[in-house]
Amino acid sequence: MANSPQAKKRARTAARRTEINKNRRTRIKTFIRRVEEAIAGGDQAAAAEALKNAQPEIMRGVTKGVLHKATASRKVSRLAKRVKAMAA
Repeated sequence: MANSPQAKKRARTAARRTEINKNRRTRIKTFIRRVEEAIAGGDQAAAAEALKNAQPEIMRGVTKGVLHKATASRKVSRLAKRVKAMAA
């Protein structure tokens, strides 16, 4: 357990940041799930629209430090690939 005032403050800060980051990760997962549900439903227009909404949200996760840049790019790329494959 933290003893010094600074360590106590850092523990409080870490708890706050953990909660915020958890919310951000959940929000990103929700956007990804919407794209995957549209793909599973077979609706290409809805999937494309969901991807268009999810992409900035995923990349915002990078700027906020929740996701690594390569991870976010990989997720967007794979989703786009699946949406594009629906058209064929």
